Amino acid sequence: MRGQNQYPLGITQLTYSNNPARVAKPRVIAHRGYHKDGAAQNSVAALAKAQELGIYGSEFDVWITADGKVVINHDSTVPGSSLVIENVNYDQIKDLTLANGEKLPTLDDYLEQATKNADTKLILEIKRHSSAANNARAADAVIEAVKAKGLTDRVEYIAFDYTTCKRIVNALPGAMVQYLNGDLAPAAVRQDGIGGIDYRFSAYSGNPGWVKEAHANGMVTNVWTVDTVQDMMTCIAWGMDFITTNNPETLKELLTRTFVSAN
Repeated sequence: MRGQNQYPLGITQLTYSNNPARVAKPRVIAHRGYHKDGAAQNSVAALAKAQELGIYGSEFDVWITADGKVVINHDSTVPGSSLVIENVNYDQIKDLTLANGEKLPTLDDYLEQATKNADTKLILEIKRHSSAANNARAADAVIEAVKAKGLTDRVEYIAFDYTTCKRIVNALPGAMVQYLNGDLAPAAVRQDGIGGIDYRFSAYSGNPGWVKEAHANGMVTNVWTVDTVQDMMTCIAWGMDFITTNNPETLKELLTRTFVSAN
């Protein structure tokens, strides 16, 4: 369809099978929470809405302030402010508000909300800070907070910084940690004890064997950020374990259908 007009696309060949294999379905992760109907990205409200939706997990981003407070935000600065989170004390940013009027949430706020629903995993991204020291401070503070709240089995960790991934693996040997950057083959990541890869869609499309390689090495695969039904279908066909999306309700509905393969 182009506008209201239909155009022929050509001919395709389909394979028919009288004994098709069922395709395994991925699980749904809400990217920065379920931020619709008044809930801002990375807000406690977005986490609560993801919990209500009944999906596997809710992803969010953390930074550490100069005085050691872990806060939730995607960028290094909070919208409406030029203050760089890792360079200022918490008191300087604690009253800044998100688009929905909610104050800048802390990791403690998120962990408290997590206790209200035992089914939804927290997919915690430690952002890449400006120094290795700050990356380490953030990872250590996150681990300490999660342990203190008794939620070690409810939190999974993702990071673009490879050293951060290895630091979490060493501190929490049983935790699920996934590398984000998309520049390493699964087997290489697995050698460092990291249990999964969470790569952008284009990284998988450019390396079509990586999902099978990851599974062969006992790893899980996640993909971000997949927002169209067409791309969701492609990821299902790849055999992806998890799909991170800004449209978790769309993916959840899509996964109510049965998928089969003739192969």
